[in-house]
Order: sequence, then structure tokens, then C-alpha cells
Amino acid sequence: MSDPLATQLDAASAPPPPLRVLYVDDDPALGRLVQRQLGRLGFEVVPAFSGEDGLARLGTERFDVVALDHYMPGQDGMTTLRAIRALDNAPPVVYVTGAQDGRLAVAALKAGAADYVVKEVQADFIELLRAAFVLAVEQVRMRRAHEAAEAEIRAARDRFEALAAERALLLREMNHRVGNSLQIIVSLLNVQAGATDEPRVKEALNSARNRVSAVAQVHRRLYTSDQIATVALDQYIGSLLDDLQVSAHREHGGITLTYDADPIHIDPDRGVALGIIATELVINAMKYAYPDGEGPVRVKLKRMGDRLDFTVEDDGAGISPDKPAKSTGLGNRIVKAMSMKLGCEPTFDPRDRGTCVRLTFRLADPAKA
Repeated sequence: MSDPLATQLDAASAPPPPLRVLYVDDDPALGRLVQRQLGRLGFEVVPAFSGEDGLARLGTERFDVVALDHYMPGQDGMTTLRAIRALDNAPPVVYVTGAQDGRLAVAALKAGAADYVVKEVQADFIELLRAAFVLAVEQVRMRRAHEAAEAEIRAARDRFEALAAERALLLREMNHRVGNSLQIIVSLLNVQAGATDEPRVKEALNSARNRVSAVAQVHRRLYTSDQIATVALDQYIGSLLDDLQVSAHREHGGITLTYDADPIHIDPDRGVALGIIATELVINAMKYAYPDGEGPVRVKLKRMGDRLDFTVEDDGAGISPDKPAKSTGLGNRIVKAMSMKLGCEPTFDPRDRGTCVRLTFRLADPAKA
């Protein structure tokens, strides 16, 4: 049995087959001369003595290149050239004539000839033919390789777009299901909070509901948006604040919540982190800033170059000097944990009245840069 690998290696190392040339010329003597001399150079030359004869051979045989004389009785070279170019997978044509006429060369090239050679029965003519044949075949090879590469690029792009569309659909479906599941949890926590008369339990359940709602909001936005890689942070925070205002209306009806934000897109993970921070800080301001139950709470989200500046401020009682800033409360621990995800720490701006909590962080995630 033959070795398949050895057969492949032999095929790879074998010399390429000779170029097959169809030489169409009504001069038999010149045709035989070209056949003999190019044959010594490794070409296989098949003569044809009229345009009709050449077209007939092209219909039954394979040729790498055609040499076509201009002046021939009956069907001349220009007519034959147009007929050859109309064939499927037509080989390149080198136009050959004894006329020293630049206009004829231009006309042949415009009609589709790959090259043009002046016919002179000298050594230069054979060499020029040889060079023209090699160049024409190489041009065809390069063009076909280029077309094949472009076709492969288009196919790869189509495959990539199909995979991207499928991935986007799966991500939207995932976000849809996660958002629905989280919304069910929000509803259950809401029901549970309404079923208890214990203030501390009710407060804990409402806080948990607000935190879960902050996460659910992101997933709802992701599956209803054309963008699956980023979330509109300004709109997301705005929706959270609207929900907080509605849910807190009964207990904190005198609190006026305002929001000022620049249009900003951010990755969902960091968006969730800031949403949870905003929820904690705003609820804290609503609960503790105004003992009499009335006053403004201002939330700002501003872009400063490649950084974001987020603040929650009020004009209320402020932080008492005897009360440590680093509280051990759950809310403070959550804010600090989420701030670490953003690569920053919350700071308290000095104020004569009220409290201002500020977070400044990079828009791009340093861990993914």
C-alpha cells in the first residue's frame, strides 16, 4: 500500500505543469516558430489559425493564456477578443500585431486584453511573448487569490455577525429572565414588608427591596436596549431615584429630590455598583438629614474628562462631630464595598450646613483597560 503522506510530499515537491498557450495566428510558419521556441522554454503551445478555430479550441480545452493576432481573415483579433472575454473563466489574452499603432494597443487593452506585444520575427519577440504570458498568468492568479481572500473575509464577517447577533439575543434573553426573577423577589419583599408590624423588620425588608431593585433595573434596561455591553448610567440612576421617590413618598413626603446628570454610558457591573451606592446614600439622606421631614436632596452625575463625579448632598443636620464618620452600619459597609468595585472611596466634602458625599472614579474600568 502506498503511503498517503509520501504521496502528498511528492505532489508538493513536483514541478508545476507547463503553461498551456493557445497561439491564434493565420501565419502557420510563425505559429510553428513560436511553438518550437517557447516549447524549449517549458511552454506547451497549441496553434490555431483563425479566430473561429481558437474559440472552438477554448470551448473544449483548458488554456492558461491566449496569444491573439490582430489581422486575420474572417473574424479579426478584436472581434475574437470580445468573444473570448465573454466566456466563463476566460484565460487572459495577450494581443499580438505587427502594426506600430498605439491606438490599436489602447483599444485592445480597453477590450480586455491583459497585455500587448508587437510582432517581430526576432529573438526579442519570443522573449516579450514569454514575459507577457508569465505576467498575464500571474496577474490572473493574484486576482483570483485576492477574490478568494475577499470572499473568505466576507464569509468570516458574516459568520462573526451571525454569532454576534446570536450572542446578543442570548444575552437579552438572559437579562430578561434575570430581571423578571429579581422583580419577583422585589415583589415578595414588598409583600413581606407590608405584612409585618415590626418597624425594624419592615425597614430591613424595604432596604433589601431597594437594593434588589437597583440590580433589577440594570437587567431590565439591558434587555430593552440595543446596547448590551453598556447601560445609560444617567437614565438608570434617574429611574432608581424616581422609584425611591415613589416608595418613600409616604414616610418622607416633604423631601424634594432633584437630579442633574450628563449623558454617560458605562459597563453594567459598575453601573450596578453605582446604583446601589446611590440607593443607600439617598435613602440615608431622606431618613436622617431632616428631622422635621422637609428639605432638598440633590444628586449629581457629571463627566470630567475620563472620570465621573457623583455626589449626593443635602442641607440638613449634617454629621455630628461626636458621631464617627466610619459607621459600622450595613449601609455604610455596602457603600464602601461598592466603591471598591469602582476603584474609589467615598469622601465627605466640608460644608457649613448639611452633608455632601462624593465619589470620583474613572469612566473606564482599570481592570479591563
